[in-house]
Amino acid sequence: MHIGGFQRFSLIEYPTKISAIVFTQGCNFRCPYCHNPELVDPRFFEQPIAEEAVFSFLEKRKGKIDAISITGGEPTLQEDLTEFIRRIKSMGYLVKLDTNGSNPEVLEQIIGEGLVDYIAMDIKAPLSRYREVVEREIDGEIIRKSIDIIASSGVSYEFRTTLVKPLLSKQDILDIGKTIKGIRNYILQRFVPSKTLANGTLKLSPFPMAEMELLREELRRHGVGCILR
Repeated sequence: MHIGGFQRFSLIEYPTKISAIVFTQGCNFRCPYCHNPELVDPRFFEQPIAEEAVFSFLEKRKGKIDAISITGGEPTLQEDLTEFIRRIKSMGYLVKLDTNGSNPEVLEQIIGEGLVDYIAMDIKAPLSRYREVVEREIDGEIIRKSIDIIASSGVSYEFRTTLVKPLLSKQDILDIGKTIKGIRNYILQRFVPSKTLANGTLKLSPFPMAEMELLREELRRHGVGCILR
């Protein structure tokens, strides 16, 4: 595992649980609004954190934290992700996985082995606009497959979209809603201007809160369980 960061305590990363967060290095997308460029662009990678340092900490914190969240970057690119999670589970921790949904086969394996307790998947754009928004070649049907795998898994989940202009429009969000109709936990996240992968080369801004609220209500009318964050 190429671990680019480790946060020892969080009250918000895993719903209702106290967790630690493992940040993996490397991503196959290049979303301009990404706020973790140091985990995405190899030019900014720092020396990886040793796995044993993570496991040593977890051994000492048994009974004090409930869960480990694995995020990135994109964790499913890590060749030894499954073995890493197996070891965490053997220590008695819950596991949350953040993913961009680009590797449905990895999701199937992890879910099939009962290695994950919560999955958070980012839906970056309507399927027809994925390549444009993530700035990489990706078949939208791969994203649809991951959505279907997660929604039917029986594992707790959330889907989420970061609302950022000018990359996404109101119609884009409604189009995503058509893809995930019936989903019970869809989160619209407000973009927070900070460091980004675009690094000032593209003027990015958040959706107004009033517009987000209208989108939430419209999605709910169309059968999507939507909340704002």
